[in-house]
Amino acid sequence: MATLPTGFVNEVLPPSLDSTSSPPNLFDGTTRLYVSYICPFAQRTWIARNYKGLHDKIKLVAIDLQNRPSWYKEKVYPENKVPSLEHNNAVKGESLDLIKYIDEHFEGPALLPDDPAKQQFAEELLSYTDTFNQTSYKAFTSNGDVEKEIGPAYDKIEDALSKFDDGPFFLGQFSLVDIAYAPFIERFQTFFTEVKNYDISKGRPKLDLWIKVCSRSYLHICQF
Repeated sequence: MATLPTGFVNEVLPPSLDSTSSPPNLFDGTTRLYVSYICPFAQRTWIARNYKGLHDKIKLVAIDLQNRPSWYKEKVYPENKVPSLEHNNAVKGESLDLIKYIDEHFEGPALLPDDPAKQQFAEELLSYTDTFNQTSYKAFTSNGDVEKEIGPAYDKIEDALSKFDDGPFFLGQFSLVDIAYAPFIERFQTFFTEVKNYDISKGRPKLDLWIKVCSRSYLHICQF
């Protein structure tokens, strides 16, 4: 079975900053990744940063989303959400944009292959993430047939994982696509199993393998 390679670093995670916390020395040349440890969107960027071994290049700043410091919206990111990246005296946001940015602008293992066909497929799958997540979240509160509501979305994931045969990941090797889906599918699997008594991996062997070698591994990458 393939495993997910990681340059594991035993990092001491900073405490989350709240409304009583002072800001860091903003725009002083330090690259900062603003996250919430429990937010799946922020976890995407955290995984990318850690997988590429950028612990010393990109400083983590954790934000308490339940009690946000006012300076975060006023001085850092007006949208007042995470993740955001402070780099080269500018702040960027949106998790899918940021994982691409981190991959393109920082050293470390590449998170997109050179194969044009795989790059095109990656864009298709990244564009599908919002629809996939919305379908799954909608089923959280629905009283309908779970298989009818989310089955087609997970069948699409199963088909996507069957496209390339040079590894268990979406593009064969671990990539931005796996990072985009992992924090969400990990949550969805737990919820649908425990609350809806529905196993998203049943009858979907590719997804079952992917979960084993990828989705759970992000816990290791980010020390959850």
